[in-house]
Amino acid sequence: MSYLFEPAAVPALPVLGQDTLFPVHRIYCVGRNYAEHTKEMGGDPTREAPFFFSKPADAIVQNRSTIDYPAATENLHFEMELVLAIGKKGKNIPVDAAPDFILGYASGVDLTRRDLQAAAKQKGRPWDCAKGFDQSAPCSAIRLKSETNDLASSKIWLDVNQSRKQEARISDMIWSPAEVTAHLSCFYELVPGDLIFTGTPAGVGAIKSGDHIVGGIEGLETVELNIR
Repeated sequence: MSYLFEPAAVPALPVLGQDTLFPVHRIYCVGRNYAEHTKEMGGDPTREAPFFFSKPADAIVQNRSTIDYPAATENLHFEMELVLAIGKKGKNIPVDAAPDFILGYASGVDLTRRDLQAAAKQKGRPWDCAKGFDQSAPCSAIRLKSETNDLASSKIWLDVNQSRKQEARISDMIWSPAEVTAHLSCFYELVPGDLIFTGTPAGVGAIKSGDHIVGGIEGLETVELNIR
């Protein structure tokens, strides 16, 4: 049986040091996982259970791309994040077993239509239009965990037009990558190809057409994008 029309290409990211691609299945995101960012967004940075939202797989943007300023917003924000690449299927994963499900890591930017998010929050509505729009998930190539040193003490940072906007340590996370993975697996069966954006430090802000964004995490490839 044939398709009614040609199916879309599988979204994918390159893997550093390999002539292979990581096919993206789903993109999960963690909200408010750094205490200082939680406070700047008006939240309580106590260690409550993490909460999640998602982006479509085809929101992925290859590194060093130029993207259009998105429609329906006048307040586009950057959020620099550590991204986990899942390599094994599992659900209800214990925290101590969770690292075995992480295949690798990447640097990512969770682009957010902040004005739409604020309006949705005010009315108690979902964040889909604020978070899951086209080209909202720029991401670097994936570095395999087997080739990566422990990232806990690594600096995470983001510059806009060579001006530092965000800077913290991965260890500043409220919930560690293993804890995030374990919690998420209680709601969804994780499968190879899933990506988890693990939250952003304080310092998020607006970007506009013509801006150049560079973000990095020590030990990983930097992520870069231009806004047209």
